[in-house]
Amino acid sequence: MAYQNFNTLIRLISIRVLFLFLAVSTSTIAQQKQITLEDIWGGTFSAERLDVLRSLKNGKEYSVLNYSREESASTVDVFNYESGKKVRTLVNTKDLPGINYIISYEFSDDESKLLLATQLKQIYRRSSLGTYYVCDLKSKKLTLVSEKQIQEPTFSPDGSKIAFGSDNNLYIKDLATGVEMQITTDGEKNSIINGITDWVYEEEFAFVRAFDWNKEGNKLAFIKFDESEVPRFSMDVYGTELYPSQQVFKYPKAGDPNAEVSLHIYDLASKNTEMVALDGYNSYYIPRIKWTNDPNVLSAQLTNRHQNVVDLVFVDAATNSAKLVLQEKDDAYVDITDNLTFLNDNSFIWTSEKSGWNHIYHYDKTGKLINQVTNGNWEVTNYYGFDQNTGRVYYQSTENGSINRDVYSVLRSGKNKVRLSDKTGTNSASFSADYTYYINTFSDTETPYVFTLNKAKTGEKIREIKNNTALKAKVDSFVTSPKEFSTIKVNGAELNMYLIKPKDFDPNKKYPLFMYQYSGPGSQQVANRWGGANDYWHQMLAQQGYIIACVDGRGTGLKGRDFKKMTQKELGKYEVEDQVAAAQHLGSLEYIDADRIGIWGWSYGGFMSSNCLFQAPDTFAMAIAVAPVTSWRFYDTIYTERYMQTPQENPSGYDENSPISHVNNLKGDFLLVHGSADDNVHVQNTMRLVEALIQADKDFEWMIYPDKNHGIYGGNTRLHLYKKMTRFINESLGEPTAEEHIQIKN
Repeated sequence: MAYQNFNTLIRLISIRVLFLFLAVSTSTIAQQKQITLEDIWGGTFSAERLDVLRSLKNGKEYSVLNYSREESASTVDVFNYESGKKVRTLVNTKDLPGINYIISYEFSDDESKLLLATQLKQIYRRSSLGTYYVCDLKSKKLTLVSEKQIQEPTFSPDGSKIAFGSDNNLYIKDLATGVEMQITTDGEKNSIINGITDWVYEEEFAFVRAFDWNKEGNKLAFIKFDESEVPRFSMDVYGTELYPSQQVFKYPKAGDPNAEVSLHIYDLASKNTEMVALDGYNSYYIPRIKWTNDPNVLSAQLTNRHQNVVDLVFVDAATNSAKLVLQEKDDAYVDITDNLTFLNDNSFIWTSEKSGWNHIYHYDKTGKLINQVTNGNWEVTNYYGFDQNTGRVYYQSTENGSINRDVYSVLRSGKNKVRLSDKTGTNSASFSADYTYYINTFSDTETPYVFTLNKAKTGEKIREIKNNTALKAKVDSFVTSPKEFSTIKVNGAELNMYLIKPKDFDPNKKYPLFMYQYSGPGSQQVANRWGGANDYWHQMLAQQGYIIACVDGRGTGLKGRDFKKMTQKELGKYEVEDQVAAAQHLGSLEYIDADRIGIWGWSYGGFMSSNCLFQAPDTFAMAIAVAPVTSWRFYDTIYTERYMQTPQENPSGYDENSPISHVNNLKGDFLLVHGSADDNVHVQNTMRLVEALIQADKDFEWMIYPDKNHGIYGGNTRLHLYKKMTRFINESLGEPTAEEHIQIKN
């Protein structure tokens, strides 16, 4: 009897403790604030970032561009790595007549001069026109590079000259004499471009400067683009004037002609330009050129239109002859990277997926494999460089799990590997010029960015440079929930997933499910890192009673070559199958309301969310598509054909996976959003989908943001967009009203 009384007492105490815990938890939640859209887009959650720094050649110091509001002046200051203290100021605009503000800067190789950008006008995502000056750091002499607005000014190796592009031609400025020499004359808008990439190369091969100095500075290699046969695309710009204007540029859509490219070498001594014969190679595209350490040997990466063969050729500038050094093949496609690195003996580092995973390889100067530097069922996600003094290769990888990133070093023999980062999450590194130090950037889902200075040899932390503890404390004052990472097995694949549940989650309740994804080839959304604005929005929605899910389906990255490339020629097929299967699996859980499942995405994610709603109308109740591709026939050649080949070769792959082909199935709620000045995913995509929906007599909502590009931002735009999306979600997935309950029953 005494034993029973004791058990009863324990039960009573436990119940009281439970009620006390619940009361404290409820009180804690009550004291915390709810995230608002004004918080998200008003700067409440702004994170501290590290200023862009450049390591000086001595490896002990770095420079930073600073701006003082009080003095209305820009400075380039030098700091000591180990102490973090300022050592000296290199330039101050107060001492530079005619310059009020420095936007960016570059050093000459010997660090005796600075190239200063003072005015920049954006062209496309990576390109701009600007006014540039050269400052001699010893004499403080300031030289205007050109009276023209110019692109991509670049020092010669000895710092005596600047090469740049302007009006589709290439120029060289002699800084000693002040003479500006035009080395091409056939440049013409929407026809011939010398040394600067066209729109599609810039967007999809991710570079603008298509010229390069050799090591002695006596030769300049460049790519010429003849885009005469590329169809023109025109985009209305509404602006504020009485009559709209048009932006017209060359944009090759899938299956259409690309610019014809050719490789040329200009000799400064003879003032002659010779074209390099590349007819014997896969030279439909020239996505990279780079001089080797031999001043007479130029490397060029060439690829065919399908982009499944890459030829690395070496060009002998003395004889103007090319030879194949390495050929990379893949049944799907070969990624183009900036990882090619030449060592002192002209052997080189190369990365490849030929083992089934992305890894680092070392070849001699003839293209013979010396050894595979890294190996394993994990991906090298970033190649940082090679230290000629110690023979160590530095890289980032997924060795600690596909949702994490760590920094490593290893000898080029593949031996003596050292894990430099010590925290599980996302680590990235920026190394000093001599690989003495590196700055590690760390974050995980619970920790905003922390920047530390570390020893490159061991990873040992020297000091903390900057953290975001203030942001963390601020976020903790709001109601948030952890991301719950797991995997979900659907369609025979193990997929990475996270869930965000309401803070007061009750497994006995039914919650609407709102899914977020991007799903593009090689992408990743399920990652152990600090989030951005969308994460705060998802947290806000979770506290309003939604469960948020994100699933990286087949075709996304970091799980090997076969997982990533299995969607080849069928973009949107397997990815949609995975999102539908994941939604159905989650909808079968006791705490998910299977009748209230929504999905959203931007760009590729908008293509996906549209397809999911149209192709699985009994699974998804609603979808939001922002700036979506609605048919890959409307998108550019390089990206689309890499994964789909041409529409002429693969018409069913294009049409059967297009949302436009499935509009008749629409039953749920659909919100379609686009910026009218999207030069990337043209608003044409939305207009064609709108017309198809109208002809199918389907009701939907849509929003066009005038003169906004693919990012749909500027002024009040983002706040307006997210308010609209939030209202749409609440109206579509929110709890039915009493009147709606009656209508549902009837």
